[in-house]
Parts: sequence; C-alpha cells; structure tokens
Amino acid sequence: MRFLAVCTALAAATALTGCSQLAGSAAGAQKVTLWLMKGSASEDFIAKFTSSFEKEHPGVDLDVRIQEWTGIGEKVNAVLKGKSAESADVIEVGNTQVAQYIETGGLSELTLEGLREWGSKDWLKGLSDPGSVDGAQYGVPWYAANRVVIYNKDLFADAGIKAPPKNRQEWIQATQKLDKGGRQGIYLPGQNWYVLSGFIWDEGGELAVETGGEWVGTLDDDKALAGMEFYKLLQALGDGPRNADEETPPQSEVFASGAVAQIIAPPGQAAAIEAANPALKGKLGFFPVPGKTSDKPGAVFTGGSDLIIPERTKHRREAVDVITALVSETWQTELARTMSYVPNKASLAHVVDGNEGAASMAPGAAQGRATPKSARWAEVEGKNPIKPYMTAVLTGEDPRRAAKEASDMISKVLSSDR
Repeated sequence: MRFLAVCTALAAATALTGCSQLAGSAAGAQKVTLWLMKGSASEDFIAKFTSSFEKEHPGVDLDVRIQEWTGIGEKVNAVLKGKSAESADVIEVGNTQVAQYIETGGLSELTLEGLREWGSKDWLKGLSDPGSVDGAQYGVPWYAANRVVIYNKDLFADAGIKAPPKNRQEWIQATQKLDKGGRQGIYLPGQNWYVLSGFIWDEGGELAVETGGEWVGTLDDDKALAGMEFYKLLQALGDGPRNADEETPPQSEVFASGAVAQIIAPPGQAAAIEAANPALKGKLGFFPVPGKTSDKPGAVFTGGSDLIIPERTKHRREAVDVITALVSETWQTELARTMSYVPNKASLAHVVDGNEGAASMAPGAAQGRATPKSARWAEVEGKNPIKPYMTAVLTGEDPRRAAKEASDMISKVLSSDR
C-alpha cells in the first residue's frame, strides 16, 4: 500500500539515524521521537511537517525516524515492554497490527482524545475498529488505502462500454463483453483472498467471529460461501491462475501486456504498469469495486496505518500534540494529495477529488473493513488456509467441504494456546 520510498537520498544514514537530519537539533530542546514506516510519507512531507510542528511548539525537537516493515513487530514490542535501547513517543503501525500490540500491553489509551480533539466518530471504520478493544481506543487512524478496479480505457471503448459499471450485475456483463478475441475480461488470480474478503463482507459474511471468548472460522457460512461463488464467477472471465496469488506473477506486469481489461489493485500500481509499458500512459482508468446495488460500492479490505503512543513515553502531552497535528485537516490533506492516500475521515474524502486514482478509493474506503480483530490473525495469514480453499473451489471441489476445512484451521489457530 505504500506508494513512494522515503529518504532515498539519505539511505545510508537512515539505517542509523532515520530522517532526524531533516529536523535539525535545537540545543536544549525537548526531543520527541516519531517512528514512521518506510514509504508512508515522502521526504518533502516529513521536512515540512517537522518544520511546522517545531515552529508551533517552541522547545520541542521532533526527531522523525524511519523504520523498515521487516521485523517491526519485534521492535515495537520491545519498546512497549521497556526492553529496547531505542525509544519512541509516537509510532506508526499497520492498522491490522494494533490488536497484537494491545495484547502485548504497554499502549496508552487515547479514547478521550479521540472524542474531544480528533473527531473519532467520523473515522473510517477499517482504520478505527482494529485500533480498539472493548470500547477503548488505542490506535488512531492516520491514512487509508484500498483496492479499486484499474481498467484499460481503450479496451473498454473497443467493447462499447461507455461508463464503468456501478453494480455487480453490470460488472459481470461488461467483463463478459471484454473477455473475447484473445483478451482477458479481468485478470483475477485464484488466491487473492483480500478481494474475496470484500465479496464475503458484501454478502453479510465474515472470515471469523468471536463467540464466548473463542474465535471461530466462518468461511463455511452460507453468506461467506455466496461471496466465494461470486469470486468464482468473476475469476472465470479471464486467465488468472487458480493456484497463485496476485504477486505470482505480479499482476501489474500481466496487465501491462495490453491484453487485460481489468485488475483489482491499489491505484498506486498504475505507476508500475506504465513503467512496464509506457504505451499505456494516460490510458488507465479507475473505479470503485462495484457493490451488489448501484447505491453503494463494494466492501473492500482497508489497508493503512494507525498511530499509537507507548504507555512508557515520558512525553505523553507532546506525543498527543504530534498526533493532533498529523490528523488535522491541514496535514491529512497534504498527506493524501502527496501520497495518493485516503484521509482518515469520510468527511475529508473530497480533498483528493483531483486525483483519479485516490478519488476512486474513497467510496470503497467508506465501506472498508479490516481483518478479524484477533491478536493472532497474523498467524492465520502465515499459514493462510484461505488460499488453498479458494483454489479447491475454483478447481471443482465441493465448496462447503473445502470451506469447512479452512474454517477449522482458522479456528484452531485463533483459539489454541500459545
């Protein structure tokens, strides 16, 4: 979901010091440390934000340090437990990672600040829900990104399709027209479980639910099975491999061949497509994943980041000030326009109206969801029984039986003792 690299000019230095050079160091100032993930914000954004924040908060030296995604869980947990030589006052984390940090302990609760200062009632649920437990908010939504349909405008025109489809029925009909003459109506690999999740949610189903303190996989529920049935119908209108995901091979490379009409991907993949085939520059369009009816787009998996404050921080008031600035309309607008993200509130979606790719994400983000709020969901993804389940259905096995096997595996992982 990250579209730009950060601190490329300072690559050698960031391994040791992050981007703190951007902030400078005011003698005698109180240092507040902000960890941001690599690729989440541009170097220019960080420089401008740091300068503005320090100007508005005299006596504070904001030290922005860039972190790699690889191994970040261990680093954050070490800070939360007080077992790290490093420290941080505000940390950016993936929205679906917050549950595991809540379980670890050591997070500062931010419920009241969210209600009083940050407008939490308007937050995108795909960002806010994973950051809360039992009504207490620990993760503060920062930005969102989600999948849309990227399409080839020329192929749509050749097929006589004058406007993007608004609902599932129109989408299937359009894709059937596009899937002819050596062209693929859509390239949808058989194991893109993120896309399947949205179809399941549209049907009112879930990947897993918590009942009586125990998590249970629910892929074999009738509603979840209906979502898989639609996936199968759509997937058949192209030549996507049934036993591979969207990265095997990278679907942007397949789309770049020029013979694929649609893929479902973050709009940021348009840059990779155009890099692979410059002839497609200016010929790519975007539309939200269609829902069951025209009045509401389809549900999508919401990726993005939340901001947390370690309970051990010695600068909680200043840490709150940092978050207050980052989630303000000014800096939400700057980040969204700079990075082609969706702001953390539905009411701010209009700020990306001039960016076709980002604007196409906003309607879906309003319907966005996240993975089950279990601290062990990452373990499910590690084993990922959803992928072989999808392949089994697409290759003709009994859907309910295959779904039951996958659900049992999900239940076992989520509810077993560590």
